[in-house]
Amino acid sequence: MNAIVTVVGQDKVGIIAAVCNRLAGYNVNILDISQTILQGAFTMVMAVDVSAASASFGELGGALSDLGKEMGLSIRIQREEIFDAMHHI
Repeated sequence: MNAIVTVVGQDKVGIIAAVCNRLAGYNVNILDISQTILQGAFTMVMAVDVSAASASFGELGGALSDLGKEMGLSIRIQREEIFDAMHHI
């Protein structure tokens, strides 16, 4: 199953590394990644494969949310089909 991870917050060193390390720790494969910084605001969208994840989808979401709190960021994960439905015009 694929999912979408979104990260938003003030830019700082190590955001991409921290998120990628957390995902790797749960055996989540990153399929695609896009990030940008606009006037100090960091945004990143990642397509990931969670089919081999070592934790449930809910546990993974909690781990990413906890990381976000530690780093002062908003980090969310959504199932790809839900993300697509929410952003389909």
